[in-house]
Amino acid sequence: RGMFGGYGIFMEGLMFGLIADNELYFKVDDQNRAAFEAKGSTPFTYQGKSKPIEMSCWKVSSDIFADINMLVEWGSEAFSAAKRAKKKK
Repeated sequence: RGMFGGYGIFMEGLMFGLIADNELYFKVDDQNRAAFEAKGSTPFTYQGKSKPIEMSCWKVSSDIFADINMLVEWGSEAFSAAKRAKKKK
């Protein structure tokens, strides 16, 4: 569904991804952040009223995006991160 000038990617009512500015971002938490950092990824950031706001969705690197098996694996990890975030609430 449309949000942040892009599109949220949902499954079972949980947002685990985002498409914005022709880039794919996946949900990140403490359990999968290191993999994104190792790829040089950065979080999706938008301009808030007084300062930039970082979301917990990080850019998917082009090598992951190009490998369907890796993309599915990273998407699954992102969905798991979304489920963990819901449990914390």
